[in-house]
Order: sequence, then structure tokens, then C-alpha cells
Amino acid sequence: MADFNYTAKDFKSENEVRWCPGCGDYAIMNSVQRTMAEMGIPHEKFAVISGIGCSSRFPYYMSTFGFHTIHGRATAIASGVKTANPDLNVWVITGDGDSLAIGGNHFIHLVRRNINLNLILFNNKIYGLTKGQYSPTSDRGVITKTSPFGTVEDPFVPGQLVLGASGTFFARAVDSNVKHTQQVLKEAAQHEGTSVVEVLQNCVIFNDGIHEQIADPKFRNERQLFLEHGKPMVFGNENEKGLVFDKGKMKVVTIGEDGYTLDDVLVHDAKTADPTLHLALINMCLPDFPVAMGVVRSVEAPVYDQEVVRQIEEVQATRKISKVDELLRSGNTWEVNEPTSSDPIPFFQKKCTLQQD
Repeated sequence: MADFNYTAKDFKSENEVRWCPGCGDYAIMNSVQRTMAEMGIPHEKFAVISGIGCSSRFPYYMSTFGFHTIHGRATAIASGVKTANPDLNVWVITGDGDSLAIGGNHFIHLVRRNINLNLILFNNKIYGLTKGQYSPTSDRGVITKTSPFGTVEDPFVPGQLVLGASGTFFARAVDSNVKHTQQVLKEAAQHEGTSVVEVLQNCVIFNDGIHEQIADPKFRNERQLFLEHGKPMVFGNENEKGLVFDKGKMKVVTIGEDGYTLDDVLVHDAKTADPTLHLALINMCLPDFPVAMGVVRSVEAPVYDQEVVRQIEEVQATRKISKVDELLRSGNTWEVNEPTSSDPIPFFQKKCTLQQD
């Protein structure tokens, strides 16, 4: 891999960043810029595509190619960008409202096609840009400007949607843990196919502290399970707790109690195509379970844009027609000739003859 000696500063634009002071978006952008600087990819090969929302201001603050698109359509436009320009390293920046409400259909089909790009889903469980309406990921019963008596619907779980659409990569991180987020983004960037990274992000104005129980550093070891492929799934201040399957269900146990040893603890397998374990990890939530963080799923599958390129090359290698002129002259063609008679013919009586090749 070539060494371009980039730093995070090389990916910062000169535009003033206009997020609210304390917004979690700053930390996420920092993680992205650091990740890009270490990827060993020419600066001009990056493209950042966004939709609508606070998070979608992202392209203005990045010194890369970028496109601030329309509400819910970032995934559709990014799909075209990547398919038409497969050499580009494409990043989609979107929010829980932008991608899972108006953009929900585009989101699942991006995942289903497995186009080789990276999507970062900022999940603050609220519509921030439009001032505090509940979003598709807002918890049941939450009081907002559009649910003054509490919502009466259950939220989407982004990871469930990814698995439901046969997604090949899903990971989760918290905005305030920049080092871990950067690690997750690096693995996402290396994945061949659609990578979806859900970042639990704090909106300090309209949903402040929504992820506090998970993100608070004081409780991080107890309430977050940091996944590593091939490693036992343990957590706690002393890694004294672990996950096991008991009668087909996930269960938290204390190592050394009730006969459980480290050998009984489940080993994380992000590479298995079977989504059973991945779904169980995605569904874990407080207070009964820690929240799974890191790469939950990373499996190999055919990649849409690579398959398109391969198909075009195969057709080009075997085609009988190599240029437009040959195409226009193929099949049933006709030649229009002028009359051979030298006698003047009135325009309205002038006729042409057709000859078939």
C-alpha cells in the first residue's frame, strides 16, 4: 500500500463547521478524517455523499469530493456514483430519519445489492435539523414535539434491517469513543461490499443524553461488550462476565460461578454466514444485557459494482458488434434512393424506392 503521508488535517475543509457546540457529529467527523488519512488511498479517490439532516452537512466540512443530495436519496445517488466510478472510495453519511424513514426503501436495497461503499448511520433517535420530532428509531413512549403524549409505536433497530436485507457488514460504535469508532471504520473501509456502521450519536439540543447509560465512561466496561472476531465475548471491569447460549437463548453468566468457565463463553464469529448469533448480539440491550459494540457481522458475498464491471468486460470480449455504426447497420436495414428518372417531378409526386440489404 502506498504511503501518502496524510494526516486528518488533509481531510478538513476550510468551511466553518456549523453544528451545535457539543454535538456528537464533531467526534464522528474526527474519526472519519483520521480513518481516511490512514487508508493509503489517494486523496482524490474519496467521495462523501449525504442526504438531509444535521449529519448531512458532512460533505461541506470534508476536503474530498462530495455531494449534498436530497432527503432520503443519498444511498441511491451513492449507488450510482460507485457503480459508474468503481475506483472511488465512497462514504455515505446519513441519519436515522434520513435513511430509515423517507430513505428506507433505498437503504434496504443498497444493503441487498451489496455495493462496495461505506455507510455511517448517525443514530440520535430524533429529528434534530427539524427541531425535535420523533424518528424511526425513537423509543416507544418517548415524548417529543410530534408525540406530546408519547409515541405508540416500536422503533426500527438498524442492525435488524441490515440482516433482513442480507447485509454483509454491520458494526456499532459510540460517538464519544473516537479511538474505537476509528477502529470500526477502518474495518468497514476494508470490507468488500456494503458496510453499515451505526454510530450512537448525541443531540445536545433535542435529545441530550439519549445514549448516556451506554456511553458513560464510568459504566463502559459493564454496559458495553466490545466484540473481536475469534475472541470470547466477555465484559465487565475484570472481564468476569460472559455470554453463553442456554436452551437456544443468549444468557449472561459470571465466570467462575455456577460451574461456568471461560471455555463455556461464546466466541465471536463475525465471518459466519449464519446470522443467528449476529441477530442475538444486535438485539441485546440494557439492563439485562450489555450493548454489543464493534463489528457484529463481516461476511463475503458477490459485490454489485464489481459484478457489473465483470459482466461488461465479458460482453465486450465476446460481442460481434464493437461500435455504434456497426449496430446501426446490423439487422434489417433499408437504403433510400432518389428516382433515377431525369424528368422533373413535382415535389408532391416525388417518390422514393426502398431496397432491402
